[in-house]
Amino acid sequence: MTRVGVIGVGTVGRAVVQILEENKNIITARSGDEIVVKSGVGRDLSKLSDLSISLSQNPYDIVDDPEIDIVVELMGGVELPLEIVKKALQNGKAVVTANKALLAYHRYELQDIAGEIPFEFEASVAGGIPIINALRDGLSANHILSIMGIMNGTCNFMLTKMMNEGTPFADVLAEAQALGYAEADPTFDIGGFDAAHKLLILASIAYGIDAKPEDILIEGIEGITPADIAFAKEFGYTIKLLGIAKRDESEVELRVHAALVKEEAMIAKIDGVMNGISVVGDRVGETLYYGPGAGGNATASAVVANIIDIVRSGKRSPMLGFNHPLEEGLRLKKSEDIRSKYYLRLRVSDKPGILAQITSLFADEAISIEAVIQRPSETECAHLLFATHEATERALHKLMEKLEALDAVLESPFMIRIV
Repeated sequence: MTRVGVIGVGTVGRAVVQILEENKNIITARSGDEIVVKSGVGRDLSKLSDLSISLSQNPYDIVDDPEIDIVVELMGGVELPLEIVKKALQNGKAVVTANKALLAYHRYELQDIAGEIPFEFEASVAGGIPIINALRDGLSANHILSIMGIMNGTCNFMLTKMMNEGTPFADVLAEAQALGYAEADPTFDIGGFDAAHKLLILASIAYGIDAKPEDILIEGIEGITPADIAFAKEFGYTIKLLGIAKRDESEVELRVHAALVKEEAMIAKIDGVMNGISVVGDRVGETLYYGPGAGGNATASAVVANIIDIVRSGKRSPMLGFNHPLEEGLRLKKSEDIRSKYYLRLRVSDKPGILAQITSLFADEAISIEAVIQRPSETECAHLLFATHEATERALHKLMEKLEALDAVLESPFMIRIV
C-alpha cells in the first residue's frame, strides 16, 4: 500500500482525494499497488468534513509522518511551500506539486535536493495537458527548436470574447471574475506572470536554462482596445497571450506577451479557457498539445497521474530529465536583442504633416513600415496603426520613446508583437 498526504486540500486537493477514491480500481490496476490518501491539510476544516481522511491545519503533520510515502503540495505561494517540500525530500518522501511559482524560482535547487527521490510536477503547467512528460520523455531524442503556447486560460477567455464579440477589456474582465476564471486581483493572470512561470519550467526541461521571471520579457494584455481588435481582424490576425521559447544557435529567447497571430495558425484556433502548446523538435517537427489548463478535475488528473507514475516506476531522476547543464554554452538571449515584427497604435493630433514626421522617426531607427492605417478617434484626433517588418526590441523601444516625446502624440504609444 502507498500512503499519500495532501497539503492544500482546496479545489484541486479535494479532487485528488475524490479521484483516488472513486477511480480506485483502475488506479490500482495501472499503478500495481493500492494508493490511499492517509491525511490532508486545509485552511478551513469545516468545509472538508465530508472527506473520509484525517485532517489538520499543520503541514508538518504530513511531512513528518513516517507512514506517508508521497507528499502532494497544492498550497500555492513560494516561501512556505519551499520549506515544506525541502523537509519532505529531506525525510525521503516523494513529492508531487502543482506549484508553478515555486518551480519558477527554485526548480534547480529542488532538483539538487531531490537527487534520486521522485519529484513530479506535471500539473504545474497547463493543467491536464501532459506537456511536461511530452518534453521530458516523449521528445527527449530531439533538440527543441521552439515552444509557443497559450498557457493562461483566463487571458485566452478574455481575448476570445474581445475578438469574437467586441467586448471591451473592462467588461470582459468583470465577466471573467464573475465566472471564477479571474481573481479579485487579476494582475498575476492578465499581467502575464502566471504564463511566465510556466514558460520557465518548460524552458528548463527543453534547454536547461536557469532563468528567473525577472530575467525575461513579460507583458500582459491590459492595454488592448477595440482599435487593436479591428486592426487584427482587418489583416487576418487574432490576438493571443503567448509564452514563447525559441532557440537561435547558442541563445534561447524567452518571452511572454500579447501577440498578433495569423488566423490560419493552429494556435490561433484555441479559444475560451483552453490551453494549447506547440513544440517544434528538430526530428519530429511540430507537435501540438491541447486541453483544459486549469480547474479542479483537470489539474487533479495530472497530479494523480504523477502519483501513479511514481508508484509504478519507482525512482525517477533527475527531476527535470537531465543532468544540469543540458547543453554546454547555451545561454539566455538578452530581451533587447529579440527580433520581431510589431504593431503600433498611436493617438495623434489630426493635422497636416504629422504622419510624415512620425514615419521619419521609423526611418531613423531603421524600422521598415509594412502597413499603416489611419482611423478617426475624436474631434481633431486620430489613431495611426502601423505594422512593421522585423526589428529588435532595442530599436523598437527607442522609437517608442521618440514618438512619446512628440507634441503631436497625445498618449503613450501601444505595441503588440506579431508572430
